[in-house]
Amino acid sequence: MNPLFTMRRVLLLAAMIATAGLLLPVAGRAQAVQARPIDRVVAIVNTEAITEREWITRSDALARRMRAQPGTQLPPEAEFRRQVLERMVSDLAMQQAAREAGVRVDDGMLDRAVARIAQESNLSLAQLREQLERDGLTYAGFRQEIAREMTLGRVRERDIESRVQVSEAEIDAYLADQKNAELEYNIAQILIRVPESASSDVVERARVRAETIARGARGGIDFARVAASYSSVGEPLDGGVIGFRSADRLPALFVDAVAKLAPGEIAEVVRSPAGFHVLKLMERRGGGAGDQASAPVRQTRARHILMRVNELNSEGEVTRRLQEIRERLAAGTVEFADMARQYSVDGSAAQGGDLGWVYAGDTVPDFERAMDALRPGDISDPVRSPFGFHLIQVLERRTDEASPERVRASARAALRTRKAAEAFQEWAVQARDRAYVEYRLEDR
Repeated sequence: MNPLFTMRRVLLLAAMIATAGLLLPVAGRAQAVQARPIDRVVAIVNTEAITEREWITRSDALARRMRAQPGTQLPPEAEFRRQVLERMVSDLAMQQAAREAGVRVDDGMLDRAVARIAQESNLSLAQLREQLERDGLTYAGFRQEIAREMTLGRVRERDIESRVQVSEAEIDAYLADQKNAELEYNIAQILIRVPESASSDVVERARVRAETIARGARGGIDFARVAASYSSVGEPLDGGVIGFRSADRLPALFVDAVAKLAPGEIAEVVRSPAGFHVLKLMERRGGGAGDQASAPVRQTRARHILMRVNELNSEGEVTRRLQEIRERLAAGTVEFADMARQYSVDGSAAQGGDLGWVYAGDTVPDFERAMDALRPGDISDPVRSPFGFHLIQVLERRTDEASPERVRASARAALRTRKAAEAFQEWAVQARDRAYVEYRLEDR
């Protein structure tokens, strides 16, 4: 008998029993058998079910976050819940496709990711749990969401971004388009709102809060996560990103604040009648070739330790050894350069793992993302790339003028990012289309 067919029959039978409103007996008193309703199944994706409790929990949590943002209007409840369910179906289909492709996130990796999120938020794990409960979320659900993001991130790194190719002709065409385009900025913002009639104490508290957020963002805290938690304007659930706009479609104080920034940098806090704005320049495009060539770019000086998986060293053994080295470095009992010379299999080992000054696009995407998330002095957890596993330390950062060669490198990086995003979207659509999906909404 086909095992997939058998499992599907079991799930469908469970759904039929649940949606018929039957009760399961609970052992107890003989006089009156107590009972509780089964959690109903609202959708089946291949061999896995989405329950009504999961659906309602996700819908309510998202609705609370959206209602907390001024000016946000939800669609009618029935339509909103159907949209959430369709998103859950697509997410589950993608998770299943990732598992079929051999992508796994183990408990150790997940524990380290959650611990880092708590650390970046200046919270202990216990405080993080309390914060999640106040937001109407469970700790288990939060871990599942982080695991989902990590799994899909590894799909992007391993199966999509590593295969993206950008030709010299594509770079020429991109730069030609930029040369003739009007200068545009893509900005993300966090607004700490200040009421018009606020007292001086309220204004000062808002200013201090904005300055604290800006310092944290410069230090490597995830801007999008902070925007989702604290911003009072824009698209906080999308990281506060405004999207590309020409200078004449942006407030003059925004343009003045970001005009001399390199992409990825944080501006000085800006005061407007609405409150205090923390601004991050995501991208800049257009404005002519001269402007592109002279635009400042961010450089990072970093070093790393590279280990590879082979017949003698399994993935688990490699990550365990790197984690042990990281703990010894954090304790101050060893020096990074000495560990790199002793253990790294990269050509930089003789220089203590020093990679020198690195521009955007110089390294593979998964390495660059991990490096960009670090503050100067920080050391990453083990990071996977096509070359193996790395420990990365950022030493310092600076901005520099871009040479013509760097302009082409930046164009290549922008095209890689765009093509990878398009390829991932196509993969997600295919994963959803291939999945067997049955909705059980009519039985609710």
